[in-house]
Amino acid sequence: MSTAGKSEQEKIRRESLDEIRKLGIDPYPSEGYEVNSYSKEILEHYDQKKNNFPDVSLAGRIMSRRIMGSASFAEIQDSKGRIQIYVRRDDLCSGEDKTFYNTFFKKLLDIGDIIGVKGYVFKTQMGETTIHVKKLELLCKSLRPLPVVKEKDGKTWDAFTDPEQRYRDRSMDLVVNPHIKD
Repeated sequence: MSTAGKSEQEKIRRESLDEIRKLGIDPYPSEGYEVNSYSKEILEHYDQKKNNFPDVSLAGRIMSRRIMGSASFAEIQDSKGRIQIYVRRDDLCSGEDKTFYNTFFKKLLDIGDIIGVKGYVFKTQMGETTIHVKKLELLCKSLRPLPVVKEKDGKTWDAFTDPEQRYRDRSMDLVVNPHIKD
């Protein structure tokens, strides 16, 4: 497909798509992904003492990432809300080959990509309910970047608020403003 007329970000994402395919990963798998939990349910009902979510499977869109060497945090958004995930290189990559984490997770995944994660729920030192990922799967590579909304001192910049643009790009509006679904 021609990259003429595409933004720089879209060109980079298409290059990432090619790299993902070279790694042997299907960026758009046709089979369904089995989900047994949703973010809202986990956040409302998790009890650390009972360990009532020992094995969760969740799918969602990457909304933010914080990469710190061999461990990372990300926030994913599913149909019910958002939840933090914790990803460790040694959990995703057994043995000496760390390509999946170092190349795929750190460099080729972007904000907006949809992933499936399997793992268990725990609370971080800061008290945030988090999924410790043991298995990660790409479900859909996003080729267009999401708008990044910036806030400071109660003011908002770059919000996706123009009514005409929201009507023209309804799918983007639903991703960026999930509260309008209700």
